[in-house]
Amino acid sequence: TMTIFQALITSRSEESTEQLQDRFNEQGYLYFKQAINPQRCERLMHDMLHCLQPHIVFDQQRQLPQLMGEPFFETDPIWDQVYPRIQSLPSFHNFFHQADVQQLMQTVVGPEVFVYPMKLGRIACPKKLGYETPPHQDARSHQAGPTMAGMWVALHDTEQGMGRSQLLPGSHKQGVRTVKAADGVGGVQCEIFADETTWHVSDVERGDVIIFHSCCVHRAEPNTSESTVRLSIDTRFCNYGAPVFISNLDPHHGWRIDNLNWEFIYTDWPDTHLQYYWRDYPDIFSDFRY
Repeated sequence: TMTIFQALITSRSEESTEQLQDRFNEQGYLYFKQAINPQRCERLMHDMLHCLQPHIVFDQQRQLPQLMGEPFFETDPIWDQVYPRIQSLPSFHNFFHQADVQQLMQTVVGPEVFVYPMKLGRIACPKKLGYETPPHQDARSHQAGPTMAGMWVALHDTEQGMGRSQLLPGSHKQGVRTVKAADGVGGVQCEIFADETTWHVSDVERGDVIIFHSCCVHRAEPNTSESTVRLSIDTRFCNYGAPVFISNLDPHHGWRIDNLNWEFIYTDWPDTHLQYYWRDYPDIFSDFRY
């Protein structure tokens, strides 16, 4: 079967909530152009790059992150060394609590939003083919209920060959799928049905946002560029009060990197108002569902 690629369907924040929710229910995702302040995205990119020196630096000419040494992959020794620095950035965690982000989340889950404490930074190096994120659903990896959605943000312009995100439209309607072991981030791949041949993907610009249903199947393209590293961030959110699985309260990769915990992350934070903001959350559960 031939795989067909179509452009992401663009949503506009001035559309009615009803229109946006209808599209979300039909496609399984919403894609907004330049919906988040590009300056804030740029600042966070530079904050992350500061943590990634000397392995990845900013290429002034192309205005993109550039790999300087050996490529590395999520869980490699270099990654484990630099990732706790990124996780310690206040700008990295605060990003998803700003008004522009919250408004976008509200279009999907309603007026009261709960942002998952686990924030995820992505560092997609070139020359690591076969390690890109395989097709998967977040519902399984986050043990999430039906109202959870993911939010992905481009921190710089990203074109074909740099590891763009591909989404399988309508795939959320089939519920949580069976999985098998696979190479790449997350280590599992979900079932793709024979009639699912059309994927949605577009070049994106800094500040572009994709919000996707917890059962929307998505994957990353391989980064086939010469030396460009793709940096992006994402998190999960739900309507306030929906059940949240306990592992989502830990820092991303805190389960396997020694001392990557909230005490470590908060060590040098200038203010405390977002620290442990989930402590009073009403519905945390700890028994596996899938």
